[in-house]
Amino acid sequence: MVYDQSVNMSEVHAPVQANIVIRSQAGQTPPKSIAKPEKNVYSFNGQRIDINKMTSFLKGITRQTSTQKCARSVRLALQAAGAKFQSHPVAAADWGSTLTKIGYRKINLSFDQPQKGDIYIIDRTAKNRYGHIAAYSGSAWVSDFKQRSHAVYKNQNVKYEYYRLAF
Repeated sequence: MVYDQSVNMSEVHAPVQANIVIRSQAGQTPPKSIAKPEKNVYSFNGQRIDINKMTSFLKGITRQTSTQKCARSVRLALQAAGAKFQSHPVAAADWGSTLTKIGYRKINLSFDQPQKGDIYIIDRTAKNRYGHIAAYSGSAWVSDFKQRSHAVYKNQNVKYEYYRLAF
């Protein structure tokens, strides 16, 4: 280094004194910030979805007939679980890409072994131009009403897509 005047380098670069303290945490409970991850809470792409909150919301839907608002009901269940949407589709049939953005992945149909939080979408038909969407509460398929099964259309030739949270 070049200086205009003479400089005592020991004054410029004072010695650093380091103190290292090691403490044992054996036998102590971990602080709350290191708590175990919550069960049934999944994080993906900035989203934090609590399946228990979602299914609790779904179990509160007790109607026995549709109000034609299935996409709204499933969206509200997802939001109750912590999902955040910049925008969302109106038609149930259009929800696939929105689900993948919040951490769901498309899987093979699994109606015989559904898991809490699973969602299925039925594509548009000539009779149902918006399609259908429902989520599994742990005991039943629920949309804007508590369904008897996943097969809500009389037409057996409908196209299903099935989604499960990826983790």
